Amino acid sequence: MNQIRIAVVIVLAAAVVLTAAGWMRGADQPTTTSARLPKPKTEGGMPLMEALKKRHSSRQFADRKLPDQVLSDMLWAAFGVNRADGRRTAPSAVNWQEIDIYVATADGVWLFDAKGHDLKCVLQKDIRALTGKQDFVKDAPVNLIYVADFAKMRKGTPEADKIFYSAADTGFISQNVYLFCASEGLATVVRGMVDRPALAKAMHLREDQRIILAQTVGYPR
Repeated sequence: MNQIRIAVVIVLAAAVVLTAAGWMRGADQPTTTSARLPKPKTEGGMPLMEALKKRHSSRQFADRKLPDQVLSDMLWAAFGVNRADGRRTAPSAVNWQEIDIYVATADGVWLFDAKGHDLKCVLQKDIRALTGKQDFVKDAPVNLIYVADFAKMRKGTPEADKIFYSAADTGFISQNVYLFCASEGLATVVRGMVDRPALAKAMHLREDQRIILAQTVGYPR
């Protein structure tokens, strides 16, 4: 009987440990959860010249959440697929399409999949405060994180060239977001003040993934 009791205690203790470990991992480890975005609205909007006139940076944001449709439209405008051959709304060197857009919200961090036009949850934790050194980033509804995946770029390309082209390609994408926000009446600012090592660690990025810039988006306060 004693041996049976000991065995039961060991099994229960192991179950508690495994459950606690699973709970702890679930808070900040990558997941495979995905969320389908609404089909983007690719017609209408403000005339281009008017959007250019109204484009500006803002660092004051309301805590109002972006509707799913608005988020869907913005991500498509940023770097969505706009042709049958898979090419995108922003150019990229050699069509590498090496820039990945991560969406940091209060619910976690999501990776935008342009081909499927959906979001894949990679982190079930609010890390908005890590996406920049300014106070407003922790409360803004959306912080976009532009990450260059060097593995998508041609082998043998010098790292300096990878950095250069990734920075240029990120500029195209962030300007698309600026113009969308001007058209939609949203506030936005692109930011370089990011603790990249800390953020990369929190996001569990690989060594050949580099954070280029971040961009905050929300309704104006």
